[in-house]
Amino acid sequence: MTELGENAPSDDTLLPGGGLHQGVEAIRAALRTMPPGPGVYRMLDAKGDALYVGKAKSLRNRVGNYTHLAALSNRLRRMVAETRAMEVVITHTEVEALLLENNLIKRLMPRYNVLLRDDKSFPYIHLTGDHDFPQIIKHRGARNAPGDYFGPFASAGAVARTIIALQRAFLLRSCSDSIFSSRTRPCLLYQIKRCSAPCVGRIDKEGYDRLINEARAFLAGRSKEVQERLALHMQELADRLDFEGAARLRDRIRALTQVQGRQDISIEGVADADVVAAYQAGGHTCIQVFFFRGGQNWGNRAYFPSHDRQMPVEEVLGAFLGQFYENNPPPGLVLLSDPPPDLALLEEALSTRAGGKVELALPQRGDKRKLIEHALVNAKEALGRRLAESETQLKLLAGVAETFGLEARPQRIEVYDNSHIQGSNAVGAMIVAGPEGFTKSAYRKFTIRGEGDDGLAAAIEASAEPEARPTPGDDYAMMREVLRRRFARALKEDPTRERGTWPDLLLLDGGAGQLAAAQQVLADLGIDDIPLVAIAKGPDRNAGRERFFRPGREPFSLEPRDPVLYYLQRLRDEAHRFAIGTHRARRAKAIGSSPLDEIPGIGARRKKALLHHFGSARGVARAGLADLERVEGISKTVAQRIYDHFHAEP
Repeated sequence: MTELGENAPSDDTLLPGGGLHQGVEAIRAALRTMPPGPGVYRMLDAKGDALYVGKAKSLRNRVGNYTHLAALSNRLRRMVAETRAMEVVITHTEVEALLLENNLIKRLMPRYNVLLRDDKSFPYIHLTGDHDFPQIIKHRGARNAPGDYFGPFASAGAVARTIIALQRAFLLRSCSDSIFSSRTRPCLLYQIKRCSAPCVGRIDKEGYDRLINEARAFLAGRSKEVQERLALHMQELADRLDFEGAARLRDRIRALTQVQGRQDISIEGVADADVVAAYQAGGHTCIQVFFFRGGQNWGNRAYFPSHDRQMPVEEVLGAFLGQFYENNPPPGLVLLSDPPPDLALLEEALSTRAGGKVELALPQRGDKRKLIEHALVNAKEALGRRLAESETQLKLLAGVAETFGLEARPQRIEVYDNSHIQGSNAVGAMIVAGPEGFTKSAYRKFTIRGEGDDGLAAAIEASAEPEARPTPGDDYAMMREVLRRRFARALKEDPTRERGTWPDLLLLDGGAGQLAAAQQVLADLGIDDIPLVAIAKGPDRNAGRERFFRPGREPFSLEPRDPVLYYLQRLRDEAHRFAIGTHRARRAKAIGSSPLDEIPGIGARRKKALLHHFGSARGVARAGLADLERVEGISKTVAQRIYDHFHAEP
């Protein structure tokens, strides 16, 4: 038997009353009768509640590892210290053990497992099959009623928006059967062109069946076929001078493009798939799931599983997949960002649950990899928002205060960044954050003028000279101008600092040069009590290796998993996003024409085709690559050029 090692923590460091010894003895007692085959084990506390549920190919070997305390993490040692009994369930295969493990985790919610707490069922679109004039409705739960189901959708809102668009495109009824049978005249939905009014005979069964078949084809992934057929019919009506009928079809086509326009990414050649990407930072994990059915993107949802802070992302993802597909049928293909442990076993278990082949793939290149990267960006953003808006906000601010030696938690943090292209359309941006997260009403934009301002004279010492116009790309001069204008105005409008408009911490996107520029401005203005910090990206501009610069101090870095580091990254990234957006808006205004005119190779004919298909330049900007390729006259090369124009950063 394995004895406690010298480096193992003492009993009283983990549980009062010698918990480690009791836990190890309880495990050893269970091992005496532990079977060698596959199964599921439960570790129970003194009250009989489950602490942990695990599966094993060999129960005896797996459970025996818990007696080797020197090889266990602190989390597992603490779990062993609380263990007072064990229960096992023998299974025929390891796959059965994995399926049972996930079922028990979801039912018992043991606190030492990775837990998926958000377990809502997903909504579907239901085309009913028990009426001569089928109804289009949102459905959640068991799919026992006759008809066709399409989904899952990421949220009820996504279903509602899609149903409204499909009503406009196919004029299908959404009213209940009882209301349908009692109507004597068309309802408001007919008046606003969202229903064909079959209830009062405005369309016969044959005509309504055509609409249902078109909707069914569209939802099944044959959207291009449906849209081409409608466009051909619209042209035929226009040739016959039936402009009213052509206009109705035009409105239906536009409604279809609205549905497609929200599908900003797509998988060419793949009908049904889920994209699952996990992003980990600050000891927390966000997992984004994108749903594709019939080749169409039906939205995405973010999950934040509960787990130990030191658990690697691969283990979190593997535990998530088992629990996520416990109640949700997996599609034939699941694209993953990271390889979970026992991937082949998990693949076999999901195939057993689905009643068909399920492939778990980890794409490394090509279009499928782009989908993973897109999901990772969404996961990163979602995790950042959660950390910034959660109850940990005050803890993060306290951590910022400790990191930078502030006297108290900062109530107002201002972050500055600049954006330009070789000096043209240069802008400065200021974002504000505090205990409530980002304060967007306090954000400010600065058009870089590079000239002295008459309003500054009273606030600046007589010896200070106005800024000279910055040379193109002179980020230091731009930062000096932004800070001079910001704090000269503050001195003028709130000299006593009673309005809460002065920052407790000032963060700059940059290194020692930007810090020196800010120091010069504040010294010129006679301000010496605002803490200054500049954030510079580390070697190769890798996030997580940032260096922090403070006046009179050596630069330093934070641990990559430090939540404070991730919070500061979020502040810097938000300032960068705001600066880039301001710069792009200014550049578009300076051009004074459609954004499509900026794209090389987009002449009048292609511009007309794009606007006709998507309705506006904004619709083109929001379109996915596959949607752009569907437009007549737009090749894959041109579609890629358009997509890159609206999504590539300057």
